Amino acid sequence: MKKLDITVPVTVASYDELSPEDRRLVDLAREATHRSYAPYSKFCVGAAILLSNGEIVTGANQENAAFPSGTCAERTACYYAHARYPEATFETIAIAARDTDGLEIANPVAPCGACRQALLEYETLAGKNVKVILVGRNDIYILPSVASTLPLAFSEF
Repeated sequence: MKKLDITVPVTVASYDELSPEDRRLVDLAREATHRSYAPYSKFCVGAAILLSNGEIVTGANQENAAFPSGTCAERTACYYAHARYPEATFETIAIAARDTDGLEIANPVAPCGACRQALLEYETLAGKNVKVILVGRNDIYILPSVASTLPLAFSEF
């Protein structure tokens, strides 16, 4: 038997340390939280995806009384992005959230497992790493790829 250690590189940054392009994505993800429909959890999430064609697509979580019929912000954005721009690949995704108090969460939150798996599909389709920016009021985490959020991912390959 052998032990396998898995590590994930995470860069911790402030908003001011981000590139203008990444700041724009963060701003759009934060803005998208205000378009959430979250009457049950009151947890509002927004996502912004930069595509290879320069377009930016946003999404917000949409809840439904018939749990689990709602959709997370990340999947709302990624499914729309590919449906609207099937020829474009994903470059970067930024994810932000507001908690039940209506304020931005203090520390970044990562996508749920279903979203990680869905985003991994589009990273695989792109054939390259898709940068992930997780936004919090105190810090911003930058991960080099979607795969780094799901190191033992389910895959057909």
